[in-house]
Amino acid sequence: MDGSVHKNNEFAKLTTWDRVSYGLGDFAQNLVFGTVGGFLLFYLTNINGISAGVGATIFLVVRWINVVWDPWVGTVVDKARVTKNGKYRPFLLNFGLPLVILAALLFLPVAKVLGAGTVATTAYATVSYMATALVYSFVNIPYGALNASLTRDETEIGKLTSTRMMLANVGNLLVYTLFPLFVQLASPNAKLTDTGLFGLKLNLGNYAAPEAAGAWFKVYGIYMLIGAASLFVAYRNTKERVLPAETAGDQVKYTDLFAEFKRNKALQILGMFFLVGFTLMFFGNTVWPYFMQYNFGAEGGKSALMASIGLIGSIPGIFLVVMWPRLRATLGKKGFFYTFLSIFIVGQLLLFAWSKNPSADWLGFTGRFLQQWGLTSATGFMWALVPEVVAHGEYISGKRVVGIINAIMGLFFKIGLALGGIIPGYLLQMTDFKSGALTQSALAQTGIEWSMIWLPAILALLAMFVISRYPLSDAYVDKMNHELKEKNS
Repeated sequence: MDGSVHKNNEFAKLTTWDRVSYGLGDFAQNLVFGTVGGFLLFYLTNINGISAGVGATIFLVVRWINVVWDPWVGTVVDKARVTKNGKYRPFLLNFGLPLVILAALLFLPVAKVLGAGTVATTAYATVSYMATALVYSFVNIPYGALNASLTRDETEIGKLTSTRMMLANVGNLLVYTLFPLFVQLASPNAKLTDTGLFGLKLNLGNYAAPEAAGAWFKVYGIYMLIGAASLFVAYRNTKERVLPAETAGDQVKYTDLFAEFKRNKALQILGMFFLVGFTLMFFGNTVWPYFMQYNFGAEGGKSALMASIGLIGSIPGIFLVVMWPRLRATLGKKGFFYTFLSIFIVGQLLLFAWSKNPSADWLGFTGRFLQQWGLTSATGFMWALVPEVVAHGEYISGKRVVGIINAIMGLFFKIGLALGGIIPGYLLQMTDFKSGALTQSALAQTGIEWSMIWLPAILALLAMFVISRYPLSDAYVDKMNHELKEKNS
């Protein structure tokens, strides 16, 4: 082992650079799968001419494969030896570059050659998405395991979560706010358009038109270069301190997944919370471009507001995350989630009111701010619970299967991501959504409304109920971690 692996100080205090370096991994992964979750279905339907139902089926097929694949990857990660570069860090280096290359190929403008909506275009979309998803597991799962290896200190984990989510949300800013703006800037047939950003006018093309395919690929390709550099920084500058015994990997087997899930109630509850939370997140992310385009775009002329309203919506996730540790201490673990899920629902209701009164832009800005504040806080801070669930599993079984637990959490996350694309896709198909059309029928608009507003709000209420069942108190976690430290010493 070299200086990158420190097993002695398991309650280490993390420096700002420790936290930022690790958080750049979240930043990079959000550039990859934030764009996939937010725009791939939109790209497949409007640029590649694939129906919403077929696009949703692609998501469904790949996620079923992940159900088997991710636990196997978790086992591979747990069985990996502790090398001079660490146990988990080498995966970021070895699979990071293939990941960003494959991700960029998702937006390769193949429809220009293979034809819009053809079998060949659909096959390409399926294979490229599957390859990206499978390689992503070899980055995301060890990256999550690395989180639990930095320190056992709960205060430091809270600070780390705040920093990593701030950087994750900088990634979200690049994805949900600036990505469509950059694609419009690079799209053909541009015309001078008011962006809503303090009177700023830019030459913007129609990013929903098939002719914009090349612009999508160029912009996303640049994003992937940034993502590759960020993953390298995360690899180079993080330090692993809390690790299992070097021989522990020999005892890990695939079936540990089922044993761990069966005996670890906290894992069951948190897994369900991840599933519901990320389903509601990706519902909104998937439908947001449809919501803007068909409520305020062709007829209202306000689709360019995606940039300005997205900028306002990004403020909480970047600048207010510093409040999380104090709010968590004040409100308690569960109270934190209850509060921000409630804020999310209020934001949803304001966005609905805006869709019925498009001239009242203040409703859109306020609603998006509250929606994103609630969403980024609830779904961001839940990652702070993973290390304590890992420790709980180690406490009750004697096995520290970090990779397997992160595979389970990642699987729930990915199923949520998939459901957030699958269900809206099928709902749009059922409500007669027309791919590439400038306007949609009243029935299709209803499908967009339910996917964007009402179903996520219902899921937020369900998430509150799920987290109410979470069994690990702060006192128990503190006692458990110190006993584990003594045992490992």
